[in-house]
Amino acid sequence: QVHLVESGGGSVQTGGSLRLSCTASEYTYTASSNRCVGWFRQAPGKERERVAAILVGPGTTLYSDSVKGRFTLSQDIAKNTMYLQMNALKPEDTAMYYCAAELQWRVYCPSNLEYNYWGQGTQVTVSS
Repeated sequence: QVHLVESGGGSVQTGGSLRLSCTASEYTYTASSNRCVGWFRQAPGKERERVAAILVGPGTTLYSDSVKGRFTLSQDIAKNTMYLQMNALKPEDTAMYYCAAELQWRVYCPSNLEYNYWGQGTQVTVSS
C-alpha cells in the first residue's frame, strides 16, 4: 500500500508558476522501484485528465500535449516525494490536481494505466 499527500497548490495569475509535491508514505521508493506515479487534474464539469506520469526510479517522464513544455516532473527518492513544476500557467490549468500511484513493476507508464492509490488533491487556480 501507499499513502499519498499532495501539497503546493494555490492561486496565481496567468504566466505564474507553482510546484506541487506528492509525498508517499507506507511505501518506500528506491532508485530501482520502476513504479508509476501519475498526476491528474479535474476541473468542474470536466473529465479527469492525466497530465503527466513518472516512472519512479529511472525518472522517465510522460506529459500530455496540453502541458508539454510547461510542466516538469521530478523525483526526490530520499524524500519519497515527486514534484510537478508548473510554469507559464494558463486559466485553463485551473483544476484540482491529484497524484496517484500504482505499485506494479514496469518499464514505462502506459497512458491507460489504472492507478490504485490516490491523494486527496490540491487546488490550482489561475486567474487572467
